[in-house]
Parts: sequence; structure tokens; C-alpha cells
Amino acid sequence: MTKVAALTSNCRFPSHTEPRVWLLTSGASPIAIALSRQLLAHGDLVVFGTKPSDTSDNVSTRSVEFNTFWAEEILVKEGWKNRARVVGLDGRNIGQCQAAIAEVVTVFRRLDVLLCCSSEGMSNRSPGPAPKRNEKLTLKVVAIVGTVEELGTSTRTSALVRDQFETNYFGLVNIVKTALPSMRAKQSGHVILVSGITGHLGTPGLGMYCASQWAMEGFCDSLAYEVAPFNIKMTIVQPNLEIGILTNEITAAPQLPQYTPETNAAPLFREIIGGLLDRVEASTTSTTSGSSNGYPQLGRFSSDQIISVYPRLSERMKSQLLAETINALTAIGGHDNPPARHNVGHEAVASVKEKLKTVSEELEDFVEVSCAVDVSANTRSLSQGFNDDLEDP
Repeated sequence: MTKVAALTSNCRFPSHTEPRVWLLTSGASPIAIALSRQLLAHGDLVVFGTKPSDTSDNVSTRSVEFNTFWAEEILVKEGWKNRARVVGLDGRNIGQCQAAIAEVVTVFRRLDVLLCCSSEGMSNRSPGPAPKRNEKLTLKVVAIVGTVEELGTSTRTSALVRDQFETNYFGLVNIVKTALPSMRAKQSGHVILVSGITGHLGTPGLGMYCASQWAMEGFCDSLAYEVAPFNIKMTIVQPNLEIGILTNEITAAPQLPQYTPETNAAPLFREIIGGLLDRVEASTTSTTSGSSNGYPQLGRFSSDQIISVYPRLSERMKSQLLAETINALTAIGGHDNPPARHNVGHEAVASVKEKLKTVSEELEDFVEVSCAVDVSANTRSLSQGFNDDLEDP
């Protein structure tokens, strides 16, 4: 047994008296497929929320992956078919959210764990440049690469930013809001949102992606207090950056000359992701020449056009990438006392510790400035003076 197989085969689950009902919002995503294998093997019930493009008989990578998984595993392994179900679900459509939750509750009588993760695969158009200026732009953006300035250069790049928030933030908000009434009625439920380390750390060249995740995390932190009286738990899971990037379609805005490596020394993510994709490509094209994955050639993200790429990971690479996150989700999902926030992996933990250390040091450096004017003390003095005036004849 390989090290990765050993990791996923030894997944831990919290104690429970009956099978839990899970709804995976991006059911055709690599993380949902990998997690559902563990859940179904454990005996839980799994509902896959999918968009039409995820399951249609076209040539998109995501639909091929999900249909293969369904045909070769769900329909074959004993007992899995009766405990798995597919519902149509696009978080940006509130009607679909309502219909999906209603179907889950009607069929299984309850929803125990809602797992929210934004995920988009490559559509059935050819990899490479997005539609031209006179074509309709219908990208569902999860991971958008570009500096803040680059994403404000045209109406098309501004549309990418809106799509980023529609997919990563508003879509998840719609799903969570729709699920709350049934959980509140049962006085039980667990909402898990898969964010990323970018929900805690800003990344140059990935600002809008980070912003959408920070928005989601602020929403979750506030909501956790609101639903706690109904025994509904909230958990944010933050995997490494590679999880959110390499398992989704990546869209890059046109590069401005002021942000090229030759003119800007900032460690921009455009160059980092280029290196990551080079390594992915090298590992999957050892038997062929050229770029069998259909990637644009070197400099793919230095174009004057909007570029989209879906990393074609081998199954082994995908398993290695997701193993730690899957173990975390199985151990946390449905737990009686889950963490409010969970960082996955040594790299994520080290990065958060370093960020907290920096914040603490900066706070100490300027603590005298922060406390120079004690507004609360002055307010108390003013209040006391006001009360004294009232008591004077």
C-alpha cells in the first residue's frame, strides 16, 4: 500500500449512532469525489450537488471524471448506489439551491453536514484564450490570477472579478442560507466551508481570489454566533493554496508591463503558478513530446488576452494533493465540538503562525499609539460628569 493510500484508508470519523447525510455542493470536483469515497465506504449517505456541465455527455474534463467515477465506483461497489444521489445545484441560482435542499430533506429526512467548496472545471471549449472581445464571456471563475490594477483595465476583466465573487462568495451564501431552516428545525447540523490559506494570508497577484475568500470567512465567523443557539456548527477548513488552484480552472487577466518580472520585484502569483503548471505538465507528458495537456506554451500567463487553464493532474498526483484535506474533513464533519477554523498541513500551519507572529509584533511596536487616546476612559469621565450635573440642584 502506498503512503497516500494508507493515509486515506485510515481516515478517522467522529462517533455517531447512525449514518450521516452529507450534501457536497461541488459534487463533481476532485475534492468531493475523493471525500465521497471515504464517506460511502464508511456507510454515510452522500448527495452530490452538480451543474449540468458536470454530468452531461460532453468532452469537458470535469464531466468525464465524474461520470467515470459514477459508472466505475458508485454503480459497482456494494451498497454505494443506494446511498448516493445527484441533485442539480448551482449556488448562483437561488431556485436551484431551494430545490436541492428540499430534495435532500424529502429523500433522507434531514441534512447533517453541508460541505461547501467552490469548484469549476474546464468547459468543453478548447484550453487557452478565453472568448474574444465580440464573443459572450460566460466563465464561472473560481481562481482568477492578476494584480488589482490588471483586473481593472477593462469591462471584461471587471466582469471576471464579479464572476469571482458570484462563484466563491454569493453562491455559497445562497446555499448556506437555504440549508439553515431545515437544520434549525432539527436543532442539529454542521456547515463546513472549504476556504484556503489565502483566506488568512494575502497573496500578491491573487488579490481578488483572496478577497472573495476573506468575505466568505467574515460571513462564516458572524454566522457561527447567530446559529449556535440552534446547535448548528460552523467550520472553516483552510487547505494549502495548491488545493484551490490546481483542482480548478485557472483564469488569468492580461498582464500589464508594469507587473512583469523585469520591472516588478514583487513575488507575483502569475510566475508561481506558471512554475507549478510546468512541473505538473512535465510529470504527465513523460511519454509524449510537446504539451499533451493542451496548455498554452511557456509564458501562458503573460498574454495580452484572458487565458484559462485547467490543470490535468494524474490520479496519483491528485490523491497526494488531497490526502491531508480529506483526512481533516472526515475527522471534523459531524463532530459534536468541531473547530471554528482548521488549517490543513504543516505548510498552512507554519504560514498562519508566521502571520500571527507578525501581527503580534506590529501590535506591540505601535501599542503606545493605539492606546494614546483612551476613548473608553474619556467616555466614562464624560458620563460621570453628566450624571453629576444632573444630581446638582
